[in-house]
Amino acid sequence: MRTKSTKSIKSTEKKLAAAALLAVAALTLTACGGGDDNKKPVADVSMETDSGKAATVLDKPFEKPDLVLTDTRGKKYDLREETKGRPTLIYFGYTHCPDVCPLTMNNIAVAKKALPKADQEKLKVVFVTTDPKRDTPAELGKWLKGVDADFTGLTGDFATIQAGARQLGISIEPSQKDKNGKIVSVHGKQVIAFSPKTDAGYVLYSEEATAGDYTKDLPKLIKGVTP
Repeated sequence: MRTKSTKSIKSTEKKLAAAALLAVAALTLTACGGGDDNKKPVADVSMETDSGKAATVLDKPFEKPDLVLTDTRGKKYDLREETKGRPTLIYFGYTHCPDVCPLTMNNIAVAKKALPKADQEKLKVVFVTTDPKRDTPAELGKWLKGVDADFTGLTGDFATIQAGARQLGISIEPSQKDKNGKIVSVHGKQVIAFSPKTDAGYVLYSEEATAGDYTKDLPKLIKGVTP
């Protein structure tokens, strides 16, 4: 009986490890407002296996991308240097997105406002455009001002942005026209939270995360502990 129990435990552990690996390695790749609803991304399916939690704590945290881009003031922005030792949320999206991107950023903005002032000042929220041809520094600044003026918007060369996203296991593709002639950006829709203690990305949120989820988790993320 003891041998059977051990095998059962090992089997369960392997299944959980496989699910976690799938969730990270096959992150959502879909067009905001332009995807085919019948083609549900693999990562979304795997995320649903989590026990009702919006956050997926990663066994192997991501290293913060080595990204040097341009912020909304037209200044050079070194992601690692500017966010070092700060609790940081990073999201890749674009300002012309009709649904997921504004919803995600507004959810985070709502949660941030619920934090004590001191914690609000510690938190860094970085929005990296996946549509740099249209998202100029001025365009990004205007859009983010309507969400939270303290959020950081970054733009630059698409290849550089794509490489940075890839370091987090997030795939993005050049903007293209959909079947209706609208320009859409195809990108992963996860938010990665980085610890102020290690600067590593240790928590991942899917597009299903709500303002309530972020409100509940941000106080812990600010401290660099597991939500």
